[in-house]
Amino acid sequence: MQFRQKALAKLQAPEELDIPVRLARPQGRLALAVTAAVMAAAAFWAVTGTISAKVGVPGILTREQGSYVLQSPYAGQVTAVYAQEGQSLPSGAKLLTVRTSRAVETVRTVAAGRVTALTAKIGTVVATGADLATLEHADAPDDPLVAVLYARSGDASSIAPGAKVDLTVQTVPTQRFGVLRGRVLAVGRAPQTQAQISSFLGDAQLGSQFSAKGQPVPVVVRLERAAGTKSGYRWSTADGPPYPIDSRTLISGSVHLAAQHPVDWMLP
Repeated sequence: MQFRQKALAKLQAPEELDIPVRLARPQGRLALAVTAAVMAAAAFWAVTGTISAKVGVPGILTREQGSYVLQSPYAGQVTAVYAQEGQSLPSGAKLLTVRTSRAVETVRTVAAGRVTALTAKIGTVVATGADLATLEHADAPDDPLVAVLYARSGDASSIAPGAKVDLTVQTVPTQRFGVLRGRVLAVGRAPQTQAQISSFLGDAQLGSQFSAKGQPVPVVVRLERAAGTKSGYRWSTADGPPYPIDSRTLISGSVHLAAQHPVDWMLP
């Protein structure tokens, strides 16, 4: 009660009413001003500034039309092989012959392409429908390569045609020769199954590899050409590797996403 009476007396006493109230010390006002300035600058940057991001996607170098697997229409034994891996063949070219129970039959290519894998050898016994060879669709040996990346659905939705892509090629030392340059040509409309990927690449193992984490969306990247390099394509270094790059080479693509304002990340 003693302290309460003193407090009431203090309130009733008109003392020090002429002394101005000090709301904040000079140091406090300075800190408040600095804080306000920082917040204003951050808000301005969030609205007008931009942030660039990248997404990493695995893929492979190939031709735009992919590959096909040539299967045997006959059952029998391979008696001759007329092509070799790496060779380009026109449509209808003789690939090999198979001795059946009735005659020696010739197996020919169904479309022009480059032989990337030759399963059948002389003496191999094959059944009807057995895989004989894999050919990459190509009308001419110098048809340009493309990179096909297999992106997760969430990543593919943020990739736009025309986006820059830096490609790390498995057979090229990056620290010495840099990365391959390209731009997104097209983004698939829907995820692809393992069977679809295998059919396009002509390789069941690659289909399994690229679909191991779910059904990906294909992203086709056009490689930028450069006449002054040995490979014929543009690299982050002046000349790139002193040798050509081949299709069926595994790569890793770093896709540049569209720049965004920081405020966009905070909005629903």
